[in-house]
Amino acid sequence: MLRALLAATLGLGLGLPAKAADCRGIEHGERSYTICELDPARDDLRLFHSDATGKPYGHFATLDAALAARGLSLGPAMNAGMYHEDRAPVGLYVEEGEEAMYLVTSAGPGNFGLLPNGVLCLRSGRADVIETRRFEQAAPACRFATQSGPMLVIDGELHPRFLPDSTSRHVRNGVGTSADGRRLVMAISEVPVTFHEFGRLFRDALGLPQALYLDGSVSRLHAPSLGRSDFGRAMGPILGVVEPAG
Repeated sequence: MLRALLAATLGLGLGLPAKAADCRGIEHGERSYTICELDPARDDLRLFHSDATGKPYGHFATLDAALAARGLSLGPAMNAGMYHEDRAPVGLYVEEGEEAMYLVTSAGPGNFGLLPNGVLCLRSGRADVIETRRFEQAAPACRFATQSGPMLVIDGELHPRFLPDSTSRHVRNGVGTSADGRRLVMAISEVPVTFHEFGRLFRDALGLPQALYLDGSVSRLHAPSLGRSDFGRAMGPILGVVEPAG
């Protein structure tokens, strides 16, 4: 099913916005982060997984090359959720309105199953991080969606399991959204941080009421304006902005 979505996902490159995403480094709580501020009404945000043969892109360069063949380029991007060994998404995954993996609502092992977890839902002109069970009840029609966990911030509050004195530190990445869906921020830590510290970045420094953890074992950022494109272990889903080439 994922391969069948390729042509629609890559698109024809018509009516794409000018390059305007703002990526920059910030400091919060004596920790360093890089963030990319995006406007879903302006920036062409999409999710990507596999090429026409069904092979996962895995790396930013591979996806960028596929877009370049259509006169497009990859703007700010990052890994977008946890995945199995074959790089299939662990939870809900939607491309161009087609569900390739179903919503997982039960608790489970690892960070993904540390409820509450959530879904990033991309719709026309807006982006929303929505807690999973709330998502199940509302059943929004997402053009693109990816499920991950845990939630970092829920309605302005940190995940209840986060401990201020935790000693578990990793380089982590995540995404947060505003209440009106008009602001999305990708963030990655430049040093190992705790869940509590990372959640506070979104809530206190960025002022976002909803935020979702994406990963801490595989955290990658592609930020062309900063001359940055992280490389390493192959990724599963990728969240990225599609821009005109050149």
